[in-house]
Parts: sequence; structure tokens; C-alpha cells
Amino acid sequence: MNEIQLEEQFQQKVDAEIKIEPKDWMPDKYRQTLIRQISQHAHSEIVGMLPESNWITRAPNLRRKVALLAKVQDEAGHGLYLYSAAETLQIDRQTLVEQLLDGTAKYSNIFNYPTLTWADIGAIGWLVDGAAIMNQVMLQRTSYGPYSRAMVRICKEESFHQRQGYEIMITLCNGTVEQKEMAQDALTRWWWPSLMMFGPSDKDSVHSSQSMKWKIKRESNDFLRQDFITRTVEQTKHLGITIPDPNLKWNEQKQEYDFGEIDWEEFKNVISGNGPCNAERMKARREAHENGKWVREAAMAYAEKRKQKAV
Repeated sequence: MNEIQLEEQFQQKVDAEIKIEPKDWMPDKYRQTLIRQISQHAHSEIVGMLPESNWITRAPNLRRKVALLAKVQDEAGHGLYLYSAAETLQIDRQTLVEQLLDGTAKYSNIFNYPTLTWADIGAIGWLVDGAAIMNQVMLQRTSYGPYSRAMVRICKEESFHQRQGYEIMITLCNGTVEQKEMAQDALTRWWWPSLMMFGPSDKDSVHSSQSMKWKIKRESNDFLRQDFITRTVEQTKHLGITIPDPNLKWNEQKQEYDFGEIDWEEFKNVISGNGPCNAERMKARREAHENGKWVREAAMAYAEKRKQKAV
């Protein structure tokens, strides 16, 4: 079959909800779109460990410390699953990591903001992981098999992280005046970056329509963002704190919330490497990569020795 016929057959398979597997024929653009999306997802999981890990030693009690340790460990595992899924698309992990370290590859804007107080750990779990779940639940049905299967466990663990974060916020909001103020401050600072996590508005998104056609994505950026706002507003009412958006208002006709304009210039600035913590995050990742060099070399040497013994 020629290229056009192969693409038609491929699209028919996608439309029939048949998973695309690594050895199946696929358009090169489909492969490249998946590599870009899965690698960005993997990088985000790995870089996402940094804002929270520096609070492990400062957690308010042993229970909180153990829970945060478990969460950070989960994020490392998510990165592993996703790098493994990306490798099925004929790209090696070393290349993926190098793209992150040299700035070629991107990761989520949200991880370039500082965690100033313990309440930020609650806000990240509640808002950031909550937004992540909205994006990721649909990926359990994505058209590429290895990505879809990796997302099943990731979503289960992210759901736990979201509940963990919300429980921290409940505790703070039912605590002292100072603790509730700390929770409000965290919500104020993390609200808008969390909305940016869904990506640009549909009309400005470069990849969205094609990804929807290929069923890599199942819902649009704007749909997911709107759903997230609706769910989160109700949770915020229970906490007794206020979303920092004077334009947030229930629209009876549309049966959804209207909300204020997102600062997309800030989003572009952070994604371009000029956020509050971009340099700090990449410095930490490069240092970790360099410090772990001896471990990688030892593991490779051991594997080679085992291979020679087998021969």
C-alpha cells in the first residue's frame, strides 16, 4: 500500500478504538507527537519532584513526612513508566534526558513556581494534581497502547495525591487563623498557574485538533479547564477560602462558571524558561544527573559482565 492508503487504514483503526501498538505502522507525525507529549509528561513528573522534596525534612509531623516521601517516590515511578512508554517509539532514554537537560524539551509550567510554605504542599496536591488528573484520566483511553496502559496506575496514584493535598488544606482551614490565612495565600498563588496547566485556549493550540483526530487526546484544553473550575469551586466553598478571581461567576444559561482572563504572556514566559524557578529547577536536575553518573556507569558495567558470563 502507498502512504495515503496506510494513513487511511491507520485512521480507520483509531476510529474503531483499536489500540496502536509499537510494531504497528503509524504516520511519522503521530509518532513525533507522541514522543513530544509523553516525554514532556515524563519530564514534568521528574522535575515535579523538586518543589515538594525540599519540604520532606520540614513536614510538620512524622505522618506528613511519610506521606510526602511516598508521593515524591510515586512521581519518580511515573517518570519511569512514561520514559519506558516513549522508548517504544524508537527513541532512547538517554536522548530524552539530554533534551530535558539542554532545554530542547519542555515540561509543565507549574513546576517553575516556588513552594514558600507548608500550605503550598496542600495546594499542589489539591490543585496541581487535581488538574493533572483531569488531563490524565482521558489518557487511559488514548490511542497508543503503551501510553494508555502506563496511565492506569499513574491515575490511581495521582488520585491519592489529590486527596492527600486536599486533606492538608482542610486541616489548615480548620486550624488557627494564621493557618487558614496560609491556606488562602497558597490558593491565591497557585490558582492561575493551575489553570494554565491545561495548555493554551483551543483556538490558539497548535497540536490539539490533530491530537483529537488521532485520539491521543480525548477532550479539548478549554473543556477540561472548565470542568476543573466547576469541580474546584465547590471544594473551595467547603474550605471557606476564596478563589482569586473577581470575575468568577455562575452562568445559569450555560450551567458553568464564567471566569477571568488568563495571563497567557506569563504562561509563555515561564514555558520559555523565564519563570521564577526555571534556572533553579534545571540546575538541580543537571547536578543530580552528574552526581548519578557513577551509578549509571556501575550498572552498565555490571550488565556487561553478566552478558559476558552468559556467553
